[in-house]
Amino acid sequence: MTLVNRSLITIDDLSYGEIEALFKLADEMAGAMDEQHGLCRGKIMASLFFEPSTRTRLSFETAMHRLGGNVITAADVGATSLAKGESIADMAKVVGSYVDMIVIRHPWEGAAKVVADYSGVPVINAGDGGHQHPTQTLLDLYTIKKEKKTLKGLKIGLWGDLKYGRTIHSLIFALAKFGANILFYPTPGLEVPEHILEKLTLEYGGELEKHKSLDPAAKEKLFPLDAIYLTPSSPHQLAMMPDVNIQVELKTGIDALYVTRPQKERFTTAEKGKELREKYPVVDKKLLKSKEFRRTLVMHPLPRVDELARELDADPRSMYFKQAARGVPVRMALIALLLGAKDVAIPQEKAPPITYPVYRRDYGPRCPNPRCVSVQETEVKYVRPEFKVVNRRPLTLRCIYCEHGFEPEYVASSDWHEGKTATKKYHSAASHWARKIRTENLIVFRSNKDAESLGFKPSRYVKVRHRRKGTPK
Repeated sequence: MTLVNRSLITIDDLSYGEIEALFKLADEMAGAMDEQHGLCRGKIMASLFFEPSTRTRLSFETAMHRLGGNVITAADVGATSLAKGESIADMAKVVGSYVDMIVIRHPWEGAAKVVADYSGVPVINAGDGGHQHPTQTLLDLYTIKKEKKTLKGLKIGLWGDLKYGRTIHSLIFALAKFGANILFYPTPGLEVPEHILEKLTLEYGGELEKHKSLDPAAKEKLFPLDAIYLTPSSPHQLAMMPDVNIQVELKTGIDALYVTRPQKERFTTAEKGKELREKYPVVDKKLLKSKEFRRTLVMHPLPRVDELARELDADPRSMYFKQAARGVPVRMALIALLLGAKDVAIPQEKAPPITYPVYRRDYGPRCPNPRCVSVQETEVKYVRPEFKVVNRRPLTLRCIYCEHGFEPEYVASSDWHEGKTATKKYHSAASHWARKIRTENLIVFRSNKDAESLGFKPSRYVKVRHRRKGTPK
C-alpha cells in the first residue's frame, strides 16, 4: 500500500495503519529536521486559504520549505477569479496544471473534495467550513500518543463548540478508529450534530449513551457530561448498567480534554442572538482541580478566545503549544508521502473500509445542508448532488461532499412502470418497497409534489409520516 498521489479530504481517507506509519515518519523527521531539505526539491505546492489561518497555513508552508519545495499562495477570494463567478472545479483544473499539490481551506463544506475531483494532483483539506480538518486531527492524535504512549482505551473529553468545530468532527472518528472512549462536554446549544453521531455508531460500532437518559442521581456526579461513547474494545458495556458503568469509566480520570472556541463565524442569526458567550464554560485551574482532571492533558487547536484561561499556559498538563509545533513534522511527513518523496511500510488492514452504493440523478433532493458546496454551486454542472445510501431501515442518504444525512419521504423505481404512465407509481420511503428497490433503479423524492411533477402517481403504499429533523423540506 502507498499514499503517493492520494488526497486527504476526511480523516476516513487514512486507515489506522497508514496513520501509524505517518507518525513513525514524523518522528524520524522531527529528530533530523535539517536532513529533510531536498526531499521535495522542484515540487510546488499551492496554498489556497480562503478563510483566515495562522497555524495551519504557516505550518504547511514551513513544512514544504523544510522539504526543499516551493509554495505559491492565494489567501483572498476577492483577489481570485472565484470572485468573478468562476467555479471551484474550473479553478482546481487550472491550479492543478501549475503545481504538484494543493492545500485548500474554504468556507463551503465539501469544497476540498471538489478540488480533489478536478485538480489532477494530491489535495489536502485544511478545513472546509464546519465539516472536517483532518491534518489538525493528525497532529492531535500524534500529541496524545507522544504523551500517553497509546490511544486505545483512553478517555478523551471534547469540550465547547461541538456543533461547528471541524477539528472536533474529524477527531471523533479518529479517536473511534484508534479505540478511544469519547466524553462529550458541549456548550448548551452546540452539541454534536446528529449526522456525526449516527455515522460514529454505524461505522465504528461501540455504544453511545446520552446523558438525558441517565438516572438523575448519576447525572450529579458526572460533571457537565452530555454523552459518552464507549469503543467496542471497552471492558464496560453501557447496555448492561449505563449509570454505574459511566461512573466507573470516569473514576480513573480523563486522559485528555480537548477544548474548542465558539465558532461564531458559523453561528446562525438565532444562535448569535442567544448570547452563547455567556454560557460558554471556561477551562481554568479551578476546573482542573477536580479529581477527574488531575492527570488530564489540556489540548486546544487554537486560536483561543476566552474559553481557555491563560493561567494554564505554564501548567505541565497544557499541550496546545506543543500541538502547534508538532504540526510541522506531521505535515512534512504527509506531504512527502503524498508526493512520493518518501515511502513507508503500511500494514494491510484486517477489515476493508466500508463502502456504500452511491445515489446520483440529475433530479431529486439536494443536500439539506445550506453550507454544502453542492448547494452553493447550484448552477455548476460539475457539482451535482450525490449521496451514499448508508442505510435501508430507515432509508438514509449521506451527502458525498459534506456528509450530512437525511431520510427521503418518497421513493420510486425506474424499472417498474416500463414506460406506462398508469403504473408509474411512487411509494412511502417507510414502506417495504424502499428496501427492495435496487440502488441503480432507486428514485427518491423530498415531497409528493416533486414526484408528481415528474409524472409519478401515489401508490397505496404512500402515507404521511413524521418528518425527522434535518430532512429537506
